[in-house]
Amino acid sequence: MSMAPRLWPWSLFAALIAAAGLPIYIHAPKFYVDEYGVTLVSLGVVLFGLRLLDVVQDPALGWLAEKGRAYRGAMVAGAAVVMALAMLGLFAVPPMLPPLWWFGLMLAGLFSAFSLLTICFYAQGVARAAHLPGGHLQLASWREAGALLGISAAAVAPTVLALVMDAPFTGFALGFALLALVATAAMRGQWGSVALGPAPSPLVVLADPMARRFLALAMVNAAPVAVTSTLFLFFVESRIMAAGMEGPLLLLFFLAAAVTAPLWGRVAARYGQKNSLLAGMALAIVAFGFALRLGPGDVLAFAVISAASGAALAADMVLLPALFARHLAARGQGEAMGFGLWSFASKLMLAFAAITLFPILEAQGFQSGAENTPEALRALTLLYAGLPCVLKILAVVLLARTPLADGV
Repeated sequence: MSMAPRLWPWSLFAALIAAAGLPIYIHAPKFYVDEYGVTLVSLGVVLFGLRLLDVVQDPALGWLAEKGRAYRGAMVAGAAVVMALAMLGLFAVPPMLPPLWWFGLMLAGLFSAFSLLTICFYAQGVARAAHLPGGHLQLASWREAGALLGISAAAVAPTVLALVMDAPFTGFALGFALLALVATAAMRGQWGSVALGPAPSPLVVLADPMARRFLALAMVNAAPVAVTSTLFLFFVESRIMAAGMEGPLLLLFFLAAAVTAPLWGRVAARYGQKNSLLAGMALAIVAFGFALRLGPGDVLAFAVISAASGAALAADMVLLPALFARHLAARGQGEAMGFGLWSFASKLMLAFAAITLFPILEAQGFQSGAENTPEALRALTLLYAGLPCVLKILAVVLLARTPLADGV
């Protein structure tokens, strides 16, 4: 247990990566719609195009992370610098090109660095967990709790900063750059102790039927979060009619996830990881189901739903990557390549959300920040709450049919 205190750098670095992930899908589209008048459809096309880049990029970055294991620390430092500069360009620097092109260019740099950092970080975690008394679950609890705190801070930061400064997103980007510096320094010396060998191709991982099953599960299970994160701000503003409450509700959602993340590790140790993950998925389905009934003024009810959804998200974040990491370690496969494919599977769902949801909303006449027709609001509700219900049920079926040993 003496190693546990030294896991705090992993929590801090997880917070950095997480702050550049989901919150950017929440903040960036609405920021460019409101600030520069970019249309939802054009943003959706750009986001989808960036995810198509990942079709080639993430497996390639997984190969690079494997091939450059001896220089992983330098690779991570370079990627952290690129990510910080891209965040500053996205929010703190006026577009030097047409806003849509600038949006795409900055996100391309940010997401590429994000991908490399995620792959290196989770792959390194496989080696680190081998030396912990609690193994993968212990590391996952520290790592995902930090990630959820990072998401919480990033989700609410613009709202809080708006109370004290005229350019809250500039402050957000500067704070992120500072976090990148501190977190990278804290992880210095954590990137060694990885056995060197030939870098495998993606086919090595994909040839394993159980690895393919895990990747499919990651893709299906990530889809509901992709949908709700893409539409969250629009749902709160236009359906709940609670403009100004977006920040507190996001904070509640992610804090609920952060608080329950360690608890899911304990539950899994007692009842098994598969059963615990199924329970978390069931909780998400119940929460999405109740969200279908919400209307103007239902802020308190939505707050309860947000807390329940956050707790369900924590189960996904702690248990599913731990299961995959344990499987890769047992098989002796390329951890970085495996998590490169994992990253691709997760982000593909964010692309699916961007390219499908925004055009559907525009086709139904939905407009951000304006009065909308009942049909447009109904479409928003069905997409935000109904579609995730269906997708989560598919994930439950897939997990239930996945044979996992008690120790996995």
